[in-house]
Amino acid sequence: MTSKRYAIVTPYYKESRRILDRCLGSVRRQTLKADHIIIADGFAQDWLEGEPVRHIKLDRSHGDYGNAARGVGALLAVSEEYDGIGFLDADNWFADDHIERCVEAAVRLQECDFIVARRYLTRPDETILATDDESPAQHVDTNCFFFLKGAFHALHYWLTIPRELSIAADRVFYIALKKHNLRSVLVEKITVFYEYLWSGAYLAKGEQPPPGVKAPIDPVAIFDWLQSRSDRELQLVNRLSGEISWRSLHISMARNAQCPCGSGKLFRHCHGISAA
Repeated sequence: MTSKRYAIVTPYYKESRRILDRCLGSVRRQTLKADHIIIADGFAQDWLEGEPVRHIKLDRSHGDYGNAARGVGALLAVSEEYDGIGFLDADNWFADDHIERCVEAAVRLQECDFIVARRYLTRPDETILATDDESPAQHVDTNCFFFLKGAFHALHYWLTIPRELSIAADRVFYIALKKHNLRSVLVEKITVFYEYLWSGAYLAKGEQPPPGVKAPIDPVAIFDWLQSRSDRELQLVNRLSGEISWRSLHISMARNAQCPCGSGKLFRHCHGISAA
């Protein structure tokens, strides 16, 4: 029996009670127990006060895909001396042994700083659409991070990455982690279920995207914004983002992002430049 304490941080916005119940239930059923810190990004739902969670209410939404709320929850957990911190977006869920598998994986690596889980992409009806084929060497989804104390000093970047980069914050953050030369280990079993609400993977499989899905991330818009910054502005963006290499971000997005044209192809195979 472990005496260590773990926390899962979930930012939420306007998700339905059904979606939130699924998320909360998956944390509640964990074989290795954790406290669940729920952060309302401006639209608090009062029924959560009756749930076995920590419910923190921000007084406004931040328009940054939950990054500010996620960062607040993470730093709260750091200040309260948790031993491990994971993220779970409100519309996603974990296998019951997710935390246990993460902690077990960490034992395989001396002085492990963070753990990388793997994910299924699911349809809104919870059936499996695909296994995520992005290489952990290039990209780790927000829900797949599980941090130990060796990575806690980097968690503030979720609060400082500029809003214009927020849609790609997990890529920016992962590059910052690698800049710090932190040590990580991969969980072999897939334990994360990611409700896929982008059009790209459906089109790639020849499926009609479900109603309400979003267009792919437009990497061109991000790099146009970066190129429009003055030298001083770009220096500040770099500091706020972890002093990352913008070439590294370009390679990550060009290799793994769906092309914004809607073809279902990867950006590099369609309208992007080669990142080889």
